[in-house]
Parts: sequence; C-alpha cells; structure tokens
Amino acid sequence: MKIYVFDASALFAFLQKKSAADRVNAILKEAIRGRAEIWMSAVNYGEVYGGILREHGPDRAAAIMSALYPLPFRLVDVTPQRAIQAADIKSRYKLYYVDSFVAALALEHKATVVTSDSDFRRLGHGFPIIWLKP
Repeated sequence: MKIYVFDASALFAFLQKKSAADRVNAILKEAIRGRAEIWMSAVNYGEVYGGILREHGPDRAAAIMSALYPLPFRLVDVTPQRAIQAADIKSRYKLYYVDSFVAALALEHKATVVTSDSDFRRLGHGFPIIWLKP
C-alpha cells in the first residue's frame, strides 16, 4: 500500500484552499478509499497548530484542529529513536529539525513526502516527493 507523509505545508495548503489543495484532497480521497495511508509526525501536526494559533488565536486554532480529526491520517508520536534519526537527517541534509521528522518518518516507512517546502530538495532523489508547488 502506498504511504504518504505529510509535511505541515500539505495541511496548510488544504486548510487555506491554495491551488495545491486539490492534490492534497486527491491523496486524502485515496486514503479514504483504502488505497493509501497518510502519516504525519506529531511534531509537524503541532507546527500546523502553532501557525493557526499565531494567525487566528486559540479558539479558532482549537476549532480548526478539531475539524481535522475525521481526516484519514495517522499521527505518529516522537520516540527517542525517531528523535535521533531526525537529528541525524538534520545534520546530514541541513534541514530544519521540524522538517527532519517528516524525512525520518518517510525513510522509516519507505513513504512519499508531500510538501511545498523547497528545503526538501536537499534530500536528493533518494526520497520520493510530491511537490505541491506548481
């Protein structure tokens, strides 16, 4: 089964109805139909919450995050092993630590990263990526 790992930018694109929202929505539909799984690190999920909190305040942030619960993605906790793997990836590829959790999760599950963040280009061709930028 195909596994996707969402970066925070994937959820932001969906929530903000950017042009890439259609691509994210298509992946969500794949997961609803049982043809794919979507995974997201709790760190990146927190990044989404933080961005909404900063822009709209705590009440709106809580409401939006509650609205995400029915979406078909699996939140993955940070374990000590994942934290170390993320730190290794951060060091090797010069990513932000929060982004390195996306890469670590994708590597762990042989998954495709879904992002609009160009920093992920540093990973090279060893990481399959769906780019949400046109």
